[in-house]
Amino acid sequence: MSYPEHSTGMTGHPEIAEMRERLERTASSGRAIALEGLILLAGVYAAISPWVVHFSAQPNITVNNLIIGITVALIGFGLTLVPERMFRLVWTVAPLGIWLLISPWVVTATQGARAGIVWNNCWLGAVTLLLGLAAMGLTIGMTRGTRH
Repeated sequence: MSYPEHSTGMTGHPEIAEMRERLERTASSGRAIALEGLILLAGVYAAISPWVVHFSAQPNITVNNLIIGITVALIGFGLTLVPERMFRLVWTVAPLGIWLLISPWVVTATQGARAGIVWNNCWLGAVTLLLGLAAMGLTIGMTRGTRH
């Protein structure tokens, strides 16, 4: 079996330019820019929330929120800097939001998290989940684009 000597791979595919153009249009839209900023802010708030809501005395949930918050913030920051490389990773924001929702019951050692922790993480998890779903919808709409 012989292979062509000069295989260009996907870079020579005729639809690559169209896909890049569609990505650029989607990434520079007002909705995408607002969504990226909101994901970044949600991540920053998740990271600092143990000290804002004063539950830093519970080390397990504090470390959990710090790690999840930094992760979400880095995804949001990456989306603002290089959306063409990060748009495939944006789906991870939704499961991180679900984790924030259930973490007060899973992470706390006695499953006895205070009401402030539960309310904080439930609201923050719901907002993060919705932002992740919105970002997924934006990327799905971008990848489906104008196919006929």
